[in-house]
Amino acid sequence: QVQLVESGGGLVQAGGSLTLSCKASGRALSTYAMGWFRQAPGKEREFVAAISFSGKTARYADSVKGRFTISRDNARNTVALQMNSLKPEDTAVYYCAADLWGSATVGPSNYEYWGQGTQVMVSS
Repeated sequence: QVQLVESGGGLVQAGGSLTLSCKASGRALSTYAMGWFRQAPGKEREFVAAISFSGKTARYADSVKGRFTISRDNARNTVALQMNSLKPEDTAVYYCAADLWGSATVGPSNYEYWGQGTQVMVSS
């Protein structure tokens, strides 16, 4: 079992930055691809970014490409999502997820473990 806990959400003005962190416990993250997803009110959960277990592959949704960066620190069992140039449409609950031996896929069904989420609100 892998337990994931997100942190770092909050309220920020448009154009600002936030860094989300996902801390894992229970197992080492080094064999898991990690993904970030988000869900806005009334919308389905959507892919944001993912990084393969090796760290060699990263994928981003078109809506965040060039603004968000995903990174991992296997020694600390953490994954981060650096979010810059935030827009009001980035407002959502952000979830991290783990996929054993994954290759940074975009489909949420590929991920076995999920955190509880952290709220990000971007004001205009």
